[in-house]
Amino acid sequence: MTIASINPSNNETLREFDALDKDEIEKIVSTAHDAFQHWRRTPLADRKKCLLKFADLLRADADEYARTITLDMGKRISESKYEIEYCANIADFYANGAEGFLADQSMDVEKIDAYLHYEPIGVLLGVMPWNFPFYQVVRFAAPNIMAGNTVMVKHASNVPQCAAVIEELFTECGLPRGVYNNLFIPTDFVESIISDKRVQGVSLTGSEPAGAAVASLAGKNLKRSVLELGGNDPFIVLDDADLDQTIEHAVKGRVVNAGQSCVASKRFIVVKEVAEQFIAGLKKQMAALKMGDPMDEETTLAPLSSEKAAVDLMEQVQASINAGAAVLLGGDRPDRDGAFFNPTILTDVTPDNPTFDQELFGPVATVYVVDDEAAAIKLANNSSYGLGGSVFTSDIERGRRVAEQVETGMMFINQPTKSQAELPFGGIKNSGYGRELSHLGILEFVNKKLIHLGNRR
Repeated sequence: MTIASINPSNNETLREFDALDKDEIEKIVSTAHDAFQHWRRTPLADRKKCLLKFADLLRADADEYARTITLDMGKRISESKYEIEYCANIADFYANGAEGFLADQSMDVEKIDAYLHYEPIGVLLGVMPWNFPFYQVVRFAAPNIMAGNTVMVKHASNVPQCAAVIEELFTECGLPRGVYNNLFIPTDFVESIISDKRVQGVSLTGSEPAGAAVASLAGKNLKRSVLELGGNDPFIVLDDADLDQTIEHAVKGRVVNAGQSCVASKRFIVVKEVAEQFIAGLKKQMAALKMGDPMDEETTLAPLSSEKAAVDLMEQVQASINAGAAVLLGGDRPDRDGAFFNPTILTDVTPDNPTFDQELFGPVATVYVVDDEAAAIKLANNSSYGLGGSVFTSDIERGRRVAEQVETGMMFINQPTKSQAELPFGGIKNSGYGRELSHLGILEFVNKKLIHLGNRR
């Protein structure tokens, strides 16, 4: 089996990699396990040096790494450059913060002298997606490497150039052999790796079906797991919102990464008093997006990640239209080479429509008009997903009140959902469980050991 990098802007095959066989996988797992025995005892100061060097290497050749992202999965070059810098920031954050995050924590218990001591647990498997091919890997690897674990990464099959480069960078930054390991493997091999007694945990970012499969395997084998799955993020527009600013954020929130983000704004829930103006502005700005070569800085709408992704999205949109959805803009693909999809706005999507509770991964906005704030909250919560969301209002306290009632892992006021190294990231419901980033991200795969010293004298 070969794993291919195909440029989605023209469907040209760029490079192919051979998949590993069972014997090669066994060697990697064994190497990672052996490396853990030494890495877990490596002083934090030495781990820190490696991760800071990793950040420096990213920044030193950022343009080239950004180009690799764009060639592999079609992201606009400006977004790819941002992704590289963001990865460097995450590496810096955990390198500089790990000592504090992992410091012994005294237990405040009367007459008892006890504390929590944090220890790494072993070899971890990361199953990573293609839509942020550097960021997703670094978000998983950086905190766990600093915690003293060793990691293996099965990256998405359509971004193999990114996968290879990331492994090279972790080697160049000084990590010992086996601390970071790239796995060019078919999905079929994931089950045997999770089942291996030397592997202590698994983190997956991906689709809901993939998450369910991995969670089942992890549970069956009594392994820890973290899942970051799909999202159908609500974007609530209240009657007192600054519409010019809100519409601008709506477009950015929907078409970031060509709409291929789990936390992209997807369901636009608008109070009726401002619905006509909002929809008109959204349509105007989405229609003005410039589709083109993602390497061109002037392009504002890139292709989807693959021809298959574009075909799948077209099937979803057509199914929604067949079930009664109205098309205000787009609804189809352009007549050009590459995995492109026209900016699309759908309305009249009722609860019995097949896409009502689906994630549309592309530049497709679904707009709902509701009577009032209470109806907006009710509709926002009528979803099997619960990742992120946002609410737009001129009254911050009103925004806080609404945000606290929406069933998601993250809510943002007057801005679309986003991530930041210092802030926890994760969802509820079918969007998964566990948290990444912030101090919480480094504590998911550590042993929180109680050390009881006895009664105080």
